[in-house]
Amino acid sequence: MSSTTLPVLSLVETRVLGVLAEKQRTVPDSYPLTLNSLVSGCNQKTSRNPVLELTESQVQAAIDSLRGYSLVAETSGGRAFRYEHNVDRVLRIPSQSVILLTVLMLRGPQTAGELRIACDRMHNFADISSVEGFLDELAERPASALVVKLPRLPGARESRWAHLLSGPPAEETMRPAGVSSDTGQASHDVSLGEIAALKANVARLEAEVASLKALLGRVCSELGISEAG
Repeated sequence: MSSTTLPVLSLVETRVLGVLAEKQRTVPDSYPLTLNSLVSGCNQKTSRNPVLELTESQVQAAIDSLRGYSLVAETSGGRAFRYEHNVDRVLRIPSQSVILLTVLMLRGPQTAGELRIACDRMHNFADISSVEGFLDELAERPASALVVKLPRLPGARESRWAHLLSGPPAEETMRPAGVSSDTGQASHDVSLGEIAALKANVARLEAEVASLKALLGRVCSELGISEAG
């Protein structure tokens, strides 16, 4: 696919692409992913916005579509087909930019500060300015912009960023969870420090779960048994 003919992807396609890019870095021992692992990653209840309940057939259809754009490749070997992404090669962007797009595809609009925290398991950005530098490059990409800086919400200290792989963000996407379209105010008063702490705790727990899953996979492989779905 030419870098100038970027397709408009569906929510399911961006979820599949985001999960492949995420798992490549967080659970490398399990990557490329089987269809079952990919479905589980798409339907995670944590680090996902919106939370989805996709079927195998929906995920497979998205895979087939993404393969047509060369954004996903299928590999054979073992007892099941496995899938990997080609985002960096097709879009011709550095790994740091792929990671930022990954978080935006999986979690929706984020501030640069939120992105830095959310990306920590995949890449440790030195500071927020570093994150903003890569975001600016994605926004000013000559072939076509891949992210956009959203208008700052009333009372917000920072502007949020959204990916453009599915076209311009919908109006409801431009409001964070808990904000009313009528008042434009958050329904709960939560400080940025509390949010950062919560995100850090979630990231730590996800890392522990991923490590346990990888260990379970190795044990099952050595015993010659299949993992439970």
